[in-house]
Amino acid sequence: MANELTMDKVFAILTLHQAGWSDRRIARELGIHRETVSRHLRLARAENLPAGSDGSSKPATNPPTGSEGSGLTGNLAAGLAFEVPAEFSDRADAGSPSNGGFIALRPPACQTTLDGAAAEDRATLGSDPSATAAPNGTGGILTGAACLSVAPSGPASACEPYREVVLAKLSQGLSAQRIYQDLVADHGFASGYDSVKRFVRNLGKTLPLPFRRMECLPGDETQVDFGAGAPIIDVEGRRRRPHVFRIVLSHSRKAYSEAVWREGTDEFLQCLENAFWHFGGVTRTTVIDNLKAAVKHADWYDPELNPKVESFCRHYGTVILPTKPYTPRHKGKIERGVDYVQENALKGHTFGCLEAENRHLLAWETAVADTRIHGTTRRQVGKVFAEVERAALMPLPPGRFPRFQEARRSVHRDGHVEVAKAYYSVPPEYLGRQVWVRWDGHLVRVFNDRMDQIAVHAQHEAGRFSTQGLHIDSKKISSVERGTAWLLRRVRQIGPQADRWAQAMLQARGVQGIRVLVGLWSLAKDHPYDAIEEACEKALSHGAFRLRVIRELIKRGGGKQEQFEFIQEHPIIRDISEYGQLVRASLRGEPAVTETP
Repeated sequence: MANELTMDKVFAILTLHQAGWSDRRIARELGIHRETVSRHLRLARAENLPAGSDGSSKPATNPPTGSEGSGLTGNLAAGLAFEVPAEFSDRADAGSPSNGGFIALRPPACQTTLDGAAAEDRATLGSDPSATAAPNGTGGILTGAACLSVAPSGPASACEPYREVVLAKLSQGLSAQRIYQDLVADHGFASGYDSVKRFVRNLGKTLPLPFRRMECLPGDETQVDFGAGAPIIDVEGRRRRPHVFRIVLSHSRKAYSEAVWREGTDEFLQCLENAFWHFGGVTRTTVIDNLKAAVKHADWYDPELNPKVESFCRHYGTVILPTKPYTPRHKGKIERGVDYVQENALKGHTFGCLEAENRHLLAWETAVADTRIHGTTRRQVGKVFAEVERAALMPLPPGRFPRFQEARRSVHRDGHVEVAKAYYSVPPEYLGRQVWVRWDGHLVRVFNDRMDQIAVHAQHEAGRFSTQGLHIDSKKISSVERGTAWLLRRVRQIGPQADRWAQAMLQARGVQGIRVLVGLWSLAKDHPYDAIEEACEKALSHGAFRLRVIRELIKRGGGKQEQFEFIQEHPIIRDISEYGQLVRASLRGEPAVTETP
């Protein structure tokens, strides 16, 4: 039946009524109707059970719900107990056993006659020395094995008999609606969809696990954080509040604090370096949050650090481990440490300069923070550091981290990067890309994204260019730049006639002849060497040292100028004496007489 109560709830009604609770309060706490509470109390009196001091209830006309035969039999009421939350009982027996906030309440002693089996059970239970007698000494014998736990959350779900079926379907990824449909179709489930939905939702509820405390070995870890420092009021009355850097050794809780104006990369590394030298050694790991000064890209699995921070870590041999974003408990030792500095060392103080605040912090660390008994370790901080952790730190490097400026630069179209208004060349394959540049007033070093050094220059004053020959692609070096000797070697490859013409041309034209040599060598790209050789030979024979003459000779293929020797006699040429006679005859006015050959 839908309104049938389990035996433990029946016992809860009787016991809470005996404890002085009203019917309304019992109904509210057990999640049942008030009339149901009254009915079961009436049935208890009808069975001669001591249901309380009030004997005015009317006798029941029906057997008690949830019992067999004539009602609550003695063998059920005599040997069982149940647990309810301690706050349910206003008059709980002071000697009642308690278990995690629950009090074992015993059912009232039964006056009904026990059958043989029940009597045997009671005799067996009574032999246990740990058994507890009923309140009036007449009834129940209680042991831990005989107790029933009453869950104050109400009746069991209608889906409970199908728990394994529901779990199997959830593992297949089915929804609560689909599970409800399958239960109705395959198992004759009679309750509604809301019952399945609540049951599935409750299956997914889990209690959160406690956080795990992580303690570190000496010298293994430091934790770093920034907070707000004490105000600084200068001589002109201007008020500024710096940042306070704090670092804590995770084992001994030895700490170092320093006030700075900015949370930049240089300030962060300066404070971290000062802390290592203050401790006299370096830890193997340094835990920080994802501050922008150190972390370029926050990622729990593969964070990207600032290149300068990575160089600092290589210099000191430590490893920086950023925490998971928005998870301050990953560096819980330092979170409280910053509050400690602010509340104990700086609260209520003002300073005239940053140096004064740092002197105060250093004195406070030595006189107060190091001498305290730490609340977690229960040991003196300075003593643990001196006796245990100082010797476990890694040694300091020979010198401090070199100071330099660093920035990301784009490679211009001329293959140079700009640093402090001067320009420095990089290899041609980095044209249009971004590189890292570091400068310290003496050198300018250029790095790629993997922080491999690709160029190094001496730093120049503003407006100067520093270009290395290795950084100019061979295709971008003109033939004129390569020089006369280089060009003559190329022309000599054409042939000896071209070489002789080139040498003679340079003698005749001087510096202008360098560009003529470039043009002569360029003719070899479009014409065979033999044609150029023949043209140079012809041009040299005419003493022509213009490049257009060579081009025209190659185009026309013209012949060499012929030289003729003078001859004394020729059939068509008269003797010179005959010409003399003609001249004399013409002077005397006589007709010339000639002989026809």
